[in-house]
Amino acid sequence: MLSKILIANRGEVALRVIRACHELDIPCVAVYSEADADSLHVREADETVCIGPGPVIESYLKIPNIIGAAEISGCDAIHPGYGFLAENPEFVLACEDNDMVFIGPGAEIMRRMGDKSLAKQTMKQALIPVVPGSEGAVGDAAEAARLAAEFGYPVMVKASAGGGGRGMRLVQSPGEMDNLFNMASSEAETAFGDGTIYLEKGIVGPHHVEVQVLVDRAGSVLTLGERDCSVQRRHQKLIEESPSPLLNWDTRQKMAEAAIAACRACGYVNAGTLEFLVDDDRNFYFMEMNTRVQVEHPVSEAVTGIDIVREQIRIARGDLLAITGSIQTRGHAIELRINAEDPANDFRPNTGTITKYVPPGGPGVRVDSHLYEGYTIPVFYDSLLAKLIVWDLDRPAAIRRALRALNEYIIEGVVTNKELCSAILRNPDFQAGNYTTAFIEENLERLELA
Repeated sequence: MLSKILIANRGEVALRVIRACHELDIPCVAVYSEADADSLHVREADETVCIGPGPVIESYLKIPNIIGAAEISGCDAIHPGYGFLAENPEFVLACEDNDMVFIGPGAEIMRRMGDKSLAKQTMKQALIPVVPGSEGAVGDAAEAARLAAEFGYPVMVKASAGGGGRGMRLVQSPGEMDNLFNMASSEAETAFGDGTIYLEKGIVGPHHVEVQVLVDRAGSVLTLGERDCSVQRRHQKLIEESPSPLLNWDTRQKMAEAAIAACRACGYVNAGTLEFLVDDDRNFYFMEMNTRVQVEHPVSEAVTGIDIVREQIRIARGDLLAITGSIQTRGHAIELRINAEDPANDFRPNTGTITKYVPPGGPGVRVDSHLYEGYTIPVFYDSLLAKLIVWDLDRPAAIRRALRALNEYIIEGVVTNKELCSAILRNPDFQAGNYTTAFIEENLERLELA
C-alpha cells in the first residue's frame, strides 16, 4: 500500500495527479518553487513543501530537494508527472535508495528505453521495424556526416536523452551538419544534462502515431488505442486525436501488437507510450518510447474510459490490470494544447496575469488547467496553459464540438494560440484527415489569415 504520495512536478500535471490521489483516498504532497507559490496545484494538495527558487535547476530538477521534501512530509511514493525528472534514471535510483516507490518504470528499463539508440537496438531484436540510423551515439559532427553519406540526406540528429522536440534538427545537406549537430547537442545538454546525439534517416512528411500502454508487475499489457500527434510545430505537439484518421483496422492491430511486443522485450512496467513514424502507405517505424505519462494522455482516456494516472498509482502499489490485451475504443477524441505564445511572432512565449478566465463546458468537454483569474504566469516554465479535450461519437462531430468549445473559452491577459487551433480545425485538409508532421509549417501563413 502507498500511504502518501509526493508529486514532483507543477501546474496542470501536478493538479491532474492530485485529483487521482484524492479519488484513491491517498494523501498527497505538492512541491513548489517560490515562483509557483500561488499555483492551483499548491492550493489543492493536502500538504505543500517549497523546494527552492523559480529556476528549474534550483527547484524542480534538484533531486536532493525533492527527496528531502518527501522525507520531511512522510511520503512513501513519488509521482514524477511528465517533464523535469520524469525520465531521469538517477532520480528513480534516489527514490529507491530512500525507500520510496517511484511511480513509473525501474531505472534500468528507463535508461534503456530513454536512450534512443539503445531503445532502437532493443526493438530491432524484437523484430519491430525501426527507422534506419546509427547503432549508438555519434561522437561528433564529422562522424555524423560520414553516416549521413551512407543513409542519404535528409537525416535527423536527435538527443539520446529527453524528448519534446528538444535536441532535434533535420539536416538537409552536408554543409548544414556541423552547425545543426552542435546546436542539437548544446540544446540537449542544456535541457537534459546530456548532449549525446544519435542519427537516423529523415522521413520527410511522416505521420506521428503513438500507442498508449499500461503494464502491471505480472507483465500483463493493455494497449489503449493510438493517438495521432502529427499536428506539430518545431516537433512540439499541438493537436492530438484518437483514433488516427490515417490508420485502417489492419495497421491499427499490427501497431498494437508491436507495442505489446516492445513492452515484453524490455520488461516494461507502468504507463508508457510507443511512438511510431508512419508513411502514407501505412508502413510504420519505431521512433522512441516515452517512459512516463504524456501530456496527451487524456485523449486515450476519453476513448477508453480508463483513468491512466489512477492506473499508474494502482500498478505502483502492486494491483493487477483488470483488462489486458487491446481495449476497444469508442467514439473520437481531440486534444488542443492552449499555450501562452504568439503564433504571429514566431510563437514567442508570452507571460502576464490572467485578467479573465472562463473555461468551456457542456457534454463531452474537459479542460485540464491550473489557470484562474488573477494568476500570474511565471517566466521560468513552458508555455502550456491548458489542455482542451473533446469527445463525440465520430470525428466530424468531435471537430464541431472542439470549435464550439474554443469559441466559448475565454482567456484574457496573455496572448494564446487559441485562434490558431480554431483555424487548424477549420482547415479542409485537417477536416479530411489529410495532414502530416509538416502541416503547420506548410500552412502557417494561410492558417493565420483564416
